Amino acid sequence: MADRKYPEKRSQKNLKKQNLNLPHTERDAESMQMKQATAPSIHIWDAVNKQTLSILRCYHSKGVCSVSFSATGKLLLSVGLDPEHTVTIWRWQEGAKIASKAGHNQRIFVAEFRPDSDSQFVSVGVKHVKFWTLAGRALLSKKGLLSTLEDARMQTMLAVAFGASNLTFTGTISGDVCVWKEHVLCRVVARAHTGPVFAMYTTLRDGLIVTGGKERPSKEGGAVKLWDQELRRCRAFRLETGQVTDCVRSVCRGKGKILVGTKNAEIIEVGEKNAACSVLVHGHVDGPIWGLATHPSRDFFLSAAEDGTVILWDIADKKMLNKVTLGLAARTVCYSPEGDMVAIGMKNGEFIVLLVSSLKIWGKKRDRRCPIHDIRFSPDSRFLAVGSSENSVDFYDLSLGPTLNRVSCCRDIPSFVIQMDFSADSRYLQVSTGCYKRHVYEVPSGRHLLDPAAIDRITWATWTSILGNEVLGIWSRHAEKADINCACVSHSGISLVTGDDFGMVKLFDFPCPEKFAKHKRFLGHSPHVTNIRFTSGDRHVVSAGGDDCSLFVWRCVHTPH
Repeated sequence: MADRKYPEKRSQKNLKKQNLNLPHTERDAESMQMKQATAPSIHIWDAVNKQTLSILRCYHSKGVCSVSFSATGKLLLSVGLDPEHTVTIWRWQEGAKIASKAGHNQRIFVAEFRPDSDSQFVSVGVKHVKFWTLAGRALLSKKGLLSTLEDARMQTMLAVAFGASNLTFTGTISGDVCVWKEHVLCRVVARAHTGPVFAMYTTLRDGLIVTGGKERPSKEGGAVKLWDQELRRCRAFRLETGQVTDCVRSVCRGKGKILVGTKNAEIIEVGEKNAACSVLVHGHVDGPIWGLATHPSRDFFLSAAEDGTVILWDIADKKMLNKVTLGLAARTVCYSPEGDMVAIGMKNGEFIVLLVSSLKIWGKKRDRRCPIHDIRFSPDSRFLAVGSSENSVDFYDLSLGPTLNRVSCCRDIPSFVIQMDFSADSRYLQVSTGCYKRHVYEVPSGRHLLDPAAIDRITWATWTSILGNEVLGIWSRHAEKADINCACVSHSGISLVTGDDFGMVKLFDFPCPEKFAKHKRFLGHSPHVTNIRFTSGDRHVVSAGGDDCSLFVWRCVHTPH
């Protein structure tokens, strides 16, 4: 923040997402925004210029589980998560629904158009497969028949691909691949993978088929296989990326390369000729991303998630620089003021301090048995504050070395800790709590400061609290107490960003002491946004997602009020 406590409001910044330009409205009714943010919809994008081409407001009440373009690209097929798993055909460029019908009473996992057709498609799911035809505005379907194959049984189908002469291939949960002639089962390729076949892809140019599944790498097999047109012979690829990759969830093929999406949140490029592997995209594997910290002077940031990993990201190059596997779920992360140390709070109550230069452990301690919700270095780098769900904040004197002896704690906190911020002189700590009250404590004594006048004179080094008169305006008319999850004031002290349960990032002037303050809204995350931070120099904002396990980088554009 700026040196003065309440800097003048000089300008407001616009946020633009680094990779996607998302439309936003400035003064829509709040309730309508919340409804639209959570209602299922389908967005069609131009992959080159990243512009939105069409938004289809769905009739799928629970969500959309599968989409597929027709051969010409004029039609779009979607499948809903509603109880009837409705199948819908759209003319997406016009935003018009042309046909819809109940798909099946059991879950449908995938539905795809045949690659040479605008009228025929196949859907697969829990113990069923259906062959569909679009006839005008009507949808006609035939169930897959097992014919007279010995020991044939209907399995749960997870993937679908297509061959010449009206052949269809479906991957099963047992690792088999079923071969269908029209809608009749004619052959079973037993144990195509040792585990479930999660993905299949048909290449129109040569008819070859890629399958991806769960299979440990071996001399004879791997999680990715390339098959001939009739699925009789295959070549297996071992995904050698420095770690064992035995579960593939998505595959695609083109120009002599195979793209592979893994359960480990990686996208790997595999060369068909030499089987060379290159990791293009990294990410967190599982669980919400709770921890987020930006480097104090460089365009780097750290993310920590419940998958037990902490990842260092480079904003300029849009890539992962390093990854630390902790083995336990991580909940919060913080840089030291000089950027030479990193503190990580864990779900089991432990916290770890790493040296950035070597990523080696400088010290670790576990004085609590419940999750650490926030962790902060003091601006003078002497103290580390550790806030947990045990209604406590512990202070550690780092000048005493890596033994990390607790020197004091705040004892009278009425609920679990949500956010913490040090004062600029390192003498005070403000704590936002689960009962939605903000408290201020002296450092390191932990004495509760109750004098409003004294609190009002404090200049804060950072502000991430969602509570206090300075941020009263972030709460909308219809917001409940738990709706806003995170906030961050820019280093200049003139702007404030928040993340909420509806997937929205909001931009305010700071301070915003008046109720229902004017702001701008930006959509991109699915619910909910767990954390948000300005980067050094306020050039970017980084937001973390819960259900979507995603990290968004937004560009800050300075504009006049």
